[in-house]
Parts: sequence; structure tokens; C-alpha cells
Amino acid sequence: MQAHTNSPQKIITNTVWILSLVSLFNDLASEMLIPVMPMFLQQVGFTVIAIGILEGVAEAVAGLSKSYFGRQSDVMGKRLPFVQLGYALSAISKPLMAVFIFPLWIFFARTMDRLGKGIRTAARDAMLSDEATPATKGRVFGFNRSMDTFGAELGPAIAFVFLYYYPGDYKRLFLWSIIPGICVILLTRFIKEKKKQAAIHSTKPRVSFFVFIHYWKSSTAAYKRLVAGLLLFALFNSSDIFLLLKMKEQGLDDTEVLGIYIFYNLVFAVMAYPVGILADKIGLKKIFLLGLTAFATVYIGFAFNNNLLIFFLLFVLYGFYAAATDGISKAWITNIVDKNETATAIGTYTGFQSICALIASSLCGLLWYNIGAMATFLTTAVITIIVIIYLAFYKRNAIS
Repeated sequence: MQAHTNSPQKIITNTVWILSLVSLFNDLASEMLIPVMPMFLQQVGFTVIAIGILEGVAEAVAGLSKSYFGRQSDVMGKRLPFVQLGYALSAISKPLMAVFIFPLWIFFARTMDRLGKGIRTAARDAMLSDEATPATKGRVFGFNRSMDTFGAELGPAIAFVFLYYYPGDYKRLFLWSIIPGICVILLTRFIKEKKKQAAIHSTKPRVSFFVFIHYWKSSTAAYKRLVAGLLLFALFNSSDIFLLLKMKEQGLDDTEVLGIYIFYNLVFAVMAYPVGILADKIGLKKIFLLGLTAFATVYIGFAFNNNLLIFFLLFVLYGFYAAATDGISKAWITNIVDKNETATAIGTYTGFQSICALIASSLCGLLWYNIGAMATFLTTAVITIIVIIYLAFYKRNAIS
């Protein structure tokens, strides 16, 4: 059986295909709504401050729960129940936001969506890892990210067409998100999980909600060194909204900004799988460092550029950065941890990463407000160069 798994035609297994299709439809549903989320929330009475609190709490729930449910998955030796429940909650929560327009209800539905992400993320990534060998993880994770990003590409396009015919009808768009949501729920029923032995314990341990703190303390030095570098980068890797805002400030209209962003997602989707294949050939670490180099170049470019064509070229590089880091970082982590701790390790990293992302956008917003856009982009680029140097000296006796 192992021989078949290692053969080229079996690298993208049925499970990888289904998980990737699930990611595609789930992101399609999410990205249909994200561009109109602020307008919808304001339409039903949310202030800008309330929107910020809603999104902050929802993202914190997702971040803090990833490690907890990842650990539960490792302890139980099961991935599929967490994948199915997590995606189901997210699929159901989106149209629920439009059923009632009371702020408390919307707060509940949005938080349920992000909780679903927290429940499924580590278990799904561990399942992808279980379907690969150390030598094929780049392309497996790359393929998943490629399909996921195609969903992110289709979502805004569908929203654009819908709002062209039904301008301002955000509520109906939210209700229509149930269609890809149903596809997600149905597809998860076809996933076949490999038999996996649960972690061996004399008594079943109680999993703390703050397991990410305990795991960090007990994790290996190699894990700590790698994740420390990744989190330093995450601490200054702010929301893409700052890139869009810079283009807007340089005089680009809404159509041009949206067109460039859709173009970026297309580049990301097209490049993720080929970059994953290349990572398996030359090493995950080399590809990741190339991705960070592209990121630093983009941010330096954004600090000085005001030309539309250059913005397009920078977003080609930005698409490569995303393809070379998003799935690759998780693949790299799975290669340096014990197989029985895969979900916990990924959940701990992604949990800390979510917290860092919240801080990053706040830091960059403060820099932008007090000093200016150039200081924001150059500071991020300098920190990224420091991370590149740090990770360049990272060594571990495993495939990386």
C-alpha cells in the first residue's frame, strides 16, 4: 500500500482531492461575502467600532480554538469528525446571518463561522499530512491551497455579478451562500479517513483550552526555533487591506483595485501547486525563503510605487509569496514533529499566528496613522529580511 502512495499518480489521493474541493467551495462561500460584509453590517445597524469588535472577537475565537481542537484530534486519533463538524458550522452560519438582523444574532452567527474554522483547521491539515510522505508534502499542501484559492477567486466574481443585477441586496447574497455550503457538507461525507492509532495514555487526558501554551512549553527545540521565526514574520504581516488602501490612495479607482486583487488571487491559485512540486524537489525551506524574499520586495515596492503597471507586477510577486509560504509553512512544520502530535503542532502555530495577525494589523495601522504608509511598508520589509536571515540559519535533521 505504501508503494502505491509514493507513486506519482497517487500523490494527490482521493482524500486530498475531496478535502481540496471542500476548501474550494467553502472559500467560494466566504469570499462571496467578505467584500460586502462591512456594507451589510452597516446596513443592519453596526457602527465601525462594533464591526471591529465583532471581527476581533470572531478571529480570536478561531485562533484560540485551533490548538484545543487540534489536540483533541490527536488524543482521539481521529480527524474526520472535526473536519465535518467544522465545515458544517461554517456552512450553516453564513446564511444564518441574514435570517435575523439583530446584532446579537449576527454576533452569534459570525462567531460560529470562525469557531468552525478553529475546529477543522488543524485536523484537516493533519489529514493532508497523513496522506503524504515527507517528500510529497509540498505538492499535497500546494494543491490544497491552489484549490482553496480558486474558490477565493470565484467568490468575489460571483458577488460582483450578483450585485450588478441586484445592487445593495446583501441579505439575499448571504442567503445564497447556502448553495456552496451544502456542497461542502455533502462532500465531507465522502471523505475516508485512514485508520490511525490514538495517542497512548494510561488515562484519557483532559485537554485544556489553553493547550497551545502547554504544548509550546513541552515542544522540541526544533519546533520552537522554527515557529518563533514564523511568528515574528506574522507579527508584522498585516492585512492585505493595507496594500489595497495604498493603491486607492495613489489614485486607482475601485474597479482597478478590485481587478488587481482578483488578479493576485488568480496568480496564487495557479502557482500554488507548481511551487509545491518545486518545494519537494529543492526543499521546503528554500521555497519558503524565496517566498519571504518576494514579500519583502513587494513591500519595498509599495513604499515607493505609484504606477498601475508596477502594482500589477508587484502583485505577481505577491501571488508567488503566498504560494511559496501559505501551505509550505504547514508542510514544513509537519516534517519536524511527531506524527501523533501533528494537529496539536499545527493548531498551536495557527493559533499563535491568528493572534499575531490581529496585533500586526493594529501595529501597521498605528504606524500608518502616525508616520505614514512608507514607514509601514518599510518596517514590515525590514522585519521580513531579519526573519529571512534567521530562518536561513535554521537547521533540523529532517527533510526541510
